[in-house]
Amino acid sequence: QEQLVESGGGLVQAGGSLKLSCAASGFMVSNYVLGWFRQGPGKEREFVARIARNSAGTYYADSVKGRFTVSRSNVQRMMYLQMDNLKPEDTAVYYCAATTRIFSRADTSDAYPIWGQGTPVTVSS
Repeated sequence: QEQLVESGGGLVQAGGSLKLSCAASGFMVSNYVLGWFRQGPGKEREFVARIARNSAGTYYADSVKGRFTVSRSNVQRMMYLQMDNLKPEDTAVYYCAATTRIFSRADTSDAYPIWGQGTPVTVSS
């Protein structure tokens, strides 16, 4: 069964860092574009970052560009999100997701059929 499991969320002060992990199982992860999304309190789910199948390309939301870094290891079947200089507005549940769409078309949540359960991140001011 296709499965994604996030970990690494928690409570951090503004300006701090966290690294999220996403473990994939039940499918050939190297064939998938992987993405991170988040949903803050009272907000809709929004795109954060995505990474191409062979890590050749990455793309970030403007709100996190320069602060967040997405990476992956197909051998370990893992994806990561290094989050630096965190802000209170980064508070959200973070989800990882997978899609077989081409990288340039994997820009919205409805492009992703496989989702994890989410890991919460709280940034205090």
